[in-house]
Parts: sequence; C-alpha cells; structure tokens
Amino acid sequence: MIDWTSLTREFVTLFVVIDPVGTIPVFLFAVHGVPAALHRRFALRAVGIAALVLLLFLVGGQFLLETLGLRLGSFQIAGGVVLFLFAMTMIFGESKPVHEIEAAERDHLAGAVFPLAMPSIASPGAMLAIVILTDNHTETLAEQAITAGLLVLVLLVTLMLLLMAGLIHRIIGSTGASVISRVMGIVLATIAVDSILGGMNMLGILDIAPPLVENPLTSRAGG
Repeated sequence: MIDWTSLTREFVTLFVVIDPVGTIPVFLFAVHGVPAALHRRFALRAVGIAALVLLLFLVGGQFLLETLGLRLGSFQIAGGVVLFLFAMTMIFGESKPVHEIEAAERDHLAGAVFPLAMPSIASPGAMLAIVILTDNHTETLAEQAITAGLLVLVLLVTLMLLLMAGLIHRIIGSTGASVISRVMGIVLATIAVDSILGGMNMLGILDIAPPLVENPLTSRAGG
C-alpha cells in the first residue's frame, strides 16, 4: 500500500532544499543577453546537469561515506548543521537569489552550469538530503527508486517554473521570490534541527521520543 503521507513529506523536503522558486531570479539573470529562442535550451541544459549531479550523488554518495568509514549518524548531524546554516542564510542573510545572481556576475560564460545548475538547483542541501533519504541499509531498491522519482518530479517542476520564469517574475517580482525563499528557509531550519536530533539519537547521545509526524530525513536515517 502506498504511504501518500510519507511521499508528500519527502516531496516537500526535496522541494524545499532545491528551492525552484528561488531559482527563478538566478535564471532570469543568467539568460540576460541570451537570445529568447535559446532560453528553453538554456533551462533544459541547467536542469539536466543538476539532475545528473543529484542522481550520481544518490547512487554514490553513501558509498563514498562508507568508504571513508564515517557513521551515518555522524553524517546526519553534520548534514543537519550544514542545512541549518544554509537555512540561516536564506532567512537572515542575503537572499538565495541575490547571492547567486552576484555569483553569476563573475562568470557569464558558464551561466547554465554555475550558478544555475550548481548551487542553485543541485544545492549542497539537496545532495545531503538525497543521501539521507536513500539509505542503502534501510531502504529497498524500490523505495530508493521512488525517492529518485520524487527527485525527478521536483526537477520537472523546476524546469516548468524556469520556462515560465518571465511570467512568474512579472507576477511576484524579486521581492516576492525573496519572501518565498525566506519562508522555505524557516521550513528547512526545522528539518535541519530534526536531522541533528535524529543523528544524536542514532549515536546514543540523546534518547529522544519519536515525533508525532516523522521527518523523512530523520526516519530514513534512523531506519
């Protein structure tokens, strides 16, 4: 039987860490000066590269972790800390779109790769979330394939938003994109705290009662 609640939580988690809406201003800057006829190809290329990076990380990320002899609980805590710091930059610091637009100003020729594909779409937070959501020791191949499918779905949503970037930007403006990015930062910070607590519970540092509704990052890593 399909657990739609769990699938929804995973989808929301991936949507938050990839942040398709926050990527729109980055895309608009990256295609500035690019002929309008090439915008579609530009978006396809950026999302394709991001998908390749994230899927490779899905397949080999945990293998790399185990090769280095690191415990998943430790990785979960480290990942949670990184996710939390990333969330803080989204909430209090310079907004994600503005930060990445400034990065684009330093490298015009690789706009589809940097910063659009990485780190705007294939962000560090997305890479860490993918490893936690597809633990080889607790998830079957079918379950990991479902997570991969959700990742592809989020990337397809990202692609659609990029193809509609001009219209969306006229509706919400740069301020609207910044507000949405900060709201997503708050959600991401909550996910990060749950991930840290789950990692401490795995390592026996804390004995934490399970939440009423499980965080997919914590539940997957904890088995």
